[in-house]
Amino acid sequence: MIQIKKHKENSYRFSVNTSSGSTILESIDFSNIEDVKKSVAELQGALNERKIFERKTDHSGKFLFLLKNKEGQLIGSSQLYSSEAGMENGIKNLKTYFDTISNIPEL
Repeated sequence: MIQIKKHKENSYRFSVNTSSGSTILESIDFSNIEDVKKSVAELQGALNERKIFERKTDHSGKFLFLLKNKEGQLIGSSQLYSSEAGMENGIKNLKTYFDTISNIPEL
């Protein structure tokens, strides 16, 4: 499920959550709702491009991925995963979710 929410007085974010409520991805701040919707729409056709995912390991050895747009700009980051396989499963779930949404929810 994707959620778009007002984050601060002048910014918006979106998050992608599993059916059980776990957050797969939390976006960066966007200055307006139109930019959020545009980024989400652009992601729908781009998630099969390997270069938009940057896989990382944090200082404690946990895994995460960063999601970038086609121009290489950061869009969001994942939760922390205890294993590399878990992170890869998170990427797979994100791709599956974006393949199934037909419209972008309203705020």
